[in-house]
Amino acid sequence: MDEALVEIGEFIQARFGEDLGGWEIAHGELTVEAPATHIIEVLRFLRDDPRLSFVSLIDICGVDWPGRNRRFDVVYHLMSPRQNIRVRVKVRTDEASPVPSATRIFPGADWFEREAYDLYGILFSDHPDLRRLLTDYGFAGHPLRKDFPLTGFVEVRYDDERKRVVYEPVKLAQQFRDFDFESPWEGTDYPLPGDEKASGNGAG
Repeated sequence: MDEALVEIGEFIQARFGEDLGGWEIAHGELTVEAPATHIIEVLRFLRDDPRLSFVSLIDICGVDWPGRNRRFDVVYHLMSPRQNIRVRVKVRTDEASPVPSATRIFPGADWFEREAYDLYGILFSDHPDLRRLLTDYGFAGHPLRKDFPLTGFVEVRYDDERKRVVYEPVKLAQQFRDFDFESPWEGTDYPLPGDEKASGNGAG
């Protein structure tokens, strides 16, 4: 399998030359790096070339590397049913630079790109309907970014007095601000309520 992947990697590199960011094989999988300016060309070549025939788009997802200048990877997973081989294509981008939409090559990319926009804030140019997909109306931020707070920014609840759903800033009671990071397998250094009986320290 690795020999077939090496041949495919070299074939793609020969087609695009310096316009390709490079390729590698890791964990038995081929990964190709492409600049955003050439991603449509690369995807079309992978799909249409008879030697490759990566006609099946399995997924498009985002990855966040907040310490990097271009913090996001857009990752495309393709499969060639004829060869039973998969390829991964990566594109780097940032919060302000759109990646060309793959919907013109793979119509099924529509919701994958909407999900990446919703959860990471990754922009796609020429997308037919780029709006949130999974979060609620009026949601602030992008929840899969690594700098997004675990509690979120707002909480939603039903207000019985107003007889409607209301959005309010998150409020944490003080007792919930002290977090215990001990491993649940090792236990804590102090008895939990009810454990005093099991340890023999309780009365009776």
